[in-house]
Amino acid sequence: MRSTARGEGRRLAARHRNIELGLLALAVAVCLAGHVEADLALTGSLPPGLLVHGLSLGALAGAAHLAVRRFAPYADPLILPLGVFLTGFGLVLLDRLDISYKAAHSAKGDYQKLPAAPSQLMWVFISVAVAIALIVLVKHHRFFQRYVYLLMAGALILLAAPVASPSDSFGAKRWIRLFGLSFEPDEFVKVAITIFFAGYLMASRDALALAGRKIWGLTLPRGRHAGPVLAIWVVSLLVLIFERDLGTSLIFFGVFIVMLYVATERTSWVVLGLLMAVGGAAVVGTVEPHVHGRVEAWLHPLDYYKPVHDKAISEQPAEALFSLGTGHLTGTGLGSGRPWLIGFAGRSDFIFTTIGEELGLAGVTAILLVYVLLIQRGLRTAVGLTDPFGKLLATGLSAALALQIFVVVGGVSGLVPLTGKALPFLAAGGSSLLANWLMIALLIKLSDSSGRTALEPAQPSPEPLPAQAAPAAAAPSAPNRTSPDRTPRDRTPAGPTPTPATPNPAAPNPGAPTHAAPNPAAAGPTDPRSGTPGGADPSAARTELRPRYGHTPAAPQYGDARNPTT
Repeated sequence: MRSTARGEGRRLAARHRNIELGLLALAVAVCLAGHVEADLALTGSLPPGLLVHGLSLGALAGAAHLAVRRFAPYADPLILPLGVFLTGFGLVLLDRLDISYKAAHSAKGDYQKLPAAPSQLMWVFISVAVAIALIVLVKHHRFFQRYVYLLMAGALILLAAPVASPSDSFGAKRWIRLFGLSFEPDEFVKVAITIFFAGYLMASRDALALAGRKIWGLTLPRGRHAGPVLAIWVVSLLVLIFERDLGTSLIFFGVFIVMLYVATERTSWVVLGLLMAVGGAAVVGTVEPHVHGRVEAWLHPLDYYKPVHDKAISEQPAEALFSLGTGHLTGTGLGSGRPWLIGFAGRSDFIFTTIGEELGLAGVTAILLVYVLLIQRGLRTAVGLTDPFGKLLATGLSAALALQIFVVVGGVSGLVPLTGKALPFLAAGGSSLLANWLMIALLIKLSDSSGRTALEPAQPSPEPLPAQAAPAAAAPSAPNRTSPDRTPRDRTPAGPTPTPATPNPAAPNPGAPTHAAPNPAAAGPTDPRSGTPGGADPSAARTELRPRYGHTPAAPQYGDARNPTT
């Protein structure tokens, strides 16, 4: 029966892979349709190299699907198609902006006339190849549990490296330049930090969950256990002060608070974290000029058009609001708007305004729902996992993605101050794309473990539980010291057991005694889990596809073979 259940689980996993393949084909088709619509609106002709681009994107998605089918067969069928769709749609937006920037800035001769889509396409191939390598080479997600402190040390080095940069980029120090190339280390730091938080909280969750003093109805943690939270808070403030990177600081501290709540289930940690984040941001926003300018541009975006205004306020927040307002409900149409009026929109978080202007509120809602669905699959994976490390890791990765989307979309729409972070999968940037595809690969491996737990039956225990032991009638007992040649003692006496006479209405003489009914104990004890006699075929018992975690086996219903009286 167990082999039958396992075969059913494998058939269901194969069906998930077929669903994934169909969704990948749909994602590639939608992205190609976007390319066609944008180029027809801008140039009146089909995009050059459409067939090659479509075949390349389809081959890349197919290679990733084959890797998942072979090395993560129980993975969630939606994670990979969602990542492919967002990446392909980002290429559509970048190619559409490149055409407009080339026409508008060719006479000016500045860098905005240079296309961003070819470089992003190269990074797409690199990122997906690295994700495939991770899926193939890493056998289980607990592999990263061995190197949590090594990852933490490397993350802190990468996090502090931009401080030594001699120049700023758009007011913040987020980039490292090596051999003519630049990359954002904070994109990789969020992945490494999440892995470290999962390992640390798994080992320390009991100490962090201990109750402390109660103040105003809120149970605060003990002082010695609040040290790690204070340390993470200080590190996030240092990032905010020295690197002037508001987005990384918020994501760094927010992910830790979310994972801390999941590990301890204490609301006091969330309240304490929010108070610390708001207090620290308020102080740094008042003292640090660049962060203060971001806050002023958020509070008064239209002050840029005044004759006298704060020099820290740029025109982009106001232009983003105008662009989003132009889109209305359905937008102007892909390729028919003017999002290129915002400087370097394709290379920053303002690529979101292209969606709002040309696809309208409907397009913005659709893209945000795709993001929400990807986050939901990550959280669903966390619920299905049984080991604490994997559960915390899936939660942390989903929280990091959700927080980054929130700070980017909220900054562009005026909900929060601008952070300068890249919109995941859509904005140009090799570092961001590679880090996000690493997150996709990790979620695929985590969902494979979760799906394997749900679809495969429990493996047989090497030592049978007491309820699975052989019946006492067939089990040998201790040898008899006085007669070693005797057969082992049974639970029942060797001779026939007399029973009281019972009247038989079918017999001619109702008063005559009758023989006793067969003893049920002779067939073996009843299995307390399945209700079947012990002598029955154990394969006839029902096997569930989903193991019952946390279920305590029932106590055996029969006594010890050596003590017939029990």
